[in-house]
Amino acid sequence: MSLVQKSPEVFLAEGPIAAVGQAEINTLKAAVKASPKRRARINAHPDGEDQLHEMIIAIDSHSYIRPHKHPGKSEAFHIVEGEVDIVVFDDSGEIARVVELGAPGGTRPFYYRMSNAFFHTLIIRSELLVVHEITNGPFRPGASVFADFAPEDSDTAAAAAYQADLVRRVAALQDAAA
Repeated sequence: MSLVQKSPEVFLAEGPIAAVGQAEINTLKAAVKASPKRRARINAHPDGEDQLHEMIIAIDSHSYIRPHKHPGKSEAFHIVEGEVDIVVFDDSGEIARVVELGAPGGTRPFYYRMSNAFFHTLIIRSELLVVHEITNGPFRPGASVFADFAPEDSDTAAAAAYQADLVRRVAALQDAAA
């Protein structure tokens, strides 16, 4: 499959049929290493106006994804490689649920779908996560709502501290549930 690089982190699957294999995932992995945000993706949809957005996304375990929600949209993940905890929050920032996902063949579920607009973020439990994400379009810059209870990703020190505290909070919840 032919990929067109749109930015250091974004590739577009060229043509009306997208087929992603190990070669394309290896391209993403190389892009992640060079990316300041430590993530990269292949868009299988032709443009932001498409009604269905499908992406293969690779994310390094040190990537900070500020808690956010997508009003009026659904989101689904299918894990290709790695493990992740999807942390779902209430509007005040309290953890409402942790969805543990892993690649097929492991002990964790490999698929989830969120059909309501909840604040959420990812704690990547493997060195690298590769996920097939599906959401409805069109893409509208600024339509996602970022949580006031979490720092912006531009404040790297605050983001790292928040992420470390979140990992601790999730571990405490998981220990209590065990």
